[in-house]
Amino acid sequence: MISQLSWKIGGQQGEGVESTDRIFSTALNRLGYYLYGYRHFSSRIKGGHTNNKIRISTKPIRAISDDLDILVAFDQESIDFNAHELRDNGVIVADAKFNPVLPEGIKARLFPVPITAIAEELGTSLFKNMAASGASWALLGLPIDVFNKAVEEEFGRKGAAVVEKNIEAVRKGAESVLELAGGPIADFQLEPADGQQKLFMIGNDAIALGAVAAGCRFMPAYPITPASEVMEYLQKALPKLGGTVIQTEDEIAACTMAIGANYAGARALTASAGPGLSLMMEAIGLAGMTETPVVIVDTQRGGPSTGLPTKQEQSDLNAMVYGTHGEIPKIVLSPSTIEECFYDTIEAFNLAEKYQVPVILMTDLQLSLGKQSAEMLDYNRIVIDRGALVSEAPEQEANQLFKRYEFTENGVSPRVIPGVKHGIHHVTGVEHDQTGRPSESTENRQRMMDKRLEKLKHIQVTDAIKFDAPHENPDLLIIGMGSTGGTIDEARSRVELEGIKTNHATVRLIHPFPAEQLRPLVEKAKTVIVVENNATGQLADQIKLHVGHADKIKNVLKYNGNPFLPAEIEQKCKELTLAWQH
Repeated sequence: MISQLSWKIGGQQGEGVESTDRIFSTALNRLGYYLYGYRHFSSRIKGGHTNNKIRISTKPIRAISDDLDILVAFDQESIDFNAHELRDNGVIVADAKFNPVLPEGIKARLFPVPITAIAEELGTSLFKNMAASGASWALLGLPIDVFNKAVEEEFGRKGAAVVEKNIEAVRKGAESVLELAGGPIADFQLEPADGQQKLFMIGNDAIALGAVAAGCRFMPAYPITPASEVMEYLQKALPKLGGTVIQTEDEIAACTMAIGANYAGARALTASAGPGLSLMMEAIGLAGMTETPVVIVDTQRGGPSTGLPTKQEQSDLNAMVYGTHGEIPKIVLSPSTIEECFYDTIEAFNLAEKYQVPVILMTDLQLSLGKQSAEMLDYNRIVIDRGALVSEAPEQEANQLFKRYEFTENGVSPRVIPGVKHGIHHVTGVEHDQTGRPSESTENRQRMMDKRLEKLKHIQVTDAIKFDAPHENPDLLIIGMGSTGGTIDEARSRVELEGIKTNHATVRLIHPFPAEQLRPLVEKAKTVIVVENNATGQLADQIKLHVGHADKIKNVLKYNGNPFLPAEIEQKCKELTLAWQH
């Protein structure tokens, strides 16, 4: 028996690939397996090749598999596009309708199952996704009752007759492939899972749940891939809690509405991707100047312009750090796991109010949309910190205003919301004095700039650098951010077997950069490898700028729209180590 296996289904967008994957993985999750998914899809509603890949394991995993064991293909394009990933003697379950053929050089077992014919016999081709799922499940020899239960939950709202026909499609798909294969495939039998229930979710859902837990009750947003799921989750959740979601006309309106809601005392956020972030920049500057807390989620995708809307990239870092005109304090956080998406969202709200700054939560498409197993969340860890928000302002002298922007040692001034007695003050996007009145005084300007920027010296976050450093003087220090963390860990485990000593650091606070925490790790390593999904090495440049040691920092970059595979990082580590040794 084996401890892990990878499965992929491919076809044309809109023909059931997504629902097939969802039910298949849900049933596996019920059995207690660890799962990690990657979704390849086109930037259109219907048509164009799409595929979903699931890695199944009895142990925790946080990376896409290098190869593929089972491919389910609804068309020949799916075979042509994906068969190169199959390991020798892998399996293709293909719809017999299109007379599937193996590409030259592919050593796989091909089982042409009458997937469409089975579906049409039951009344509609829509049942073909269940016939394909049943065939896959049967090859693994897993208990069918668990799968049927997942089918019932998926289609139960459509009535018993629909559920029965879907279950019948599962049964016929299973019988057909077992007849072709001569029974379950011996080398694809998975070891039993631990049976423990696990969360199985995407990063966007974890962010949305974190926002709810943080007390967020308002989200203005404009739909955009790969951020829309945050909005879709909160559309259902917030009305139950007295909150609401508003779809705005654009991202400019979304950001300014979020700022206005936070000024009024509500916790609000907005979420977008690179193009939307670009439109928000002036508003982010407004939040910085008026010292109004706001949380913005940026789910990075391929750019520039429309770029690759449905593909992986990590190229917005410079925009988040430097994008606004003028100089304001801001915080950029980068979660690297599903769990961190939840906890970091809560922390983002606390940081925004504690330091009265915009906080950008930086994810990437793979972390945002890649469905994966996660540990149960600990709600006892939730703490709400509203910072220097005062409910009672001191009585003011006649005709005096509240010093909303009072000079303080740490740069954080007392904050009131509209309606608080004695709290009246001006709010404006131009430079202002301590009460908010516009001021062009040179002395005031310098003091106000210093006051706002002083906040950056005091910012503290949870685990600004997450590191695994078993070696005092490693050959390699591998640094990454976002979704690359699990892939780096898997590559490291292989590199260590070659006798190469490696440490791993994940940068979770992008700005202000945690140089003092990272510097000792960099200094002790012979070579530093920075892994990132962009073309210019933006994270590496931040390290060179703030930490130094540019001579030992090497880039490992990927910007073709796909996430890193463990084998790619493994190979680069070996190449760079070999170069250093020589």
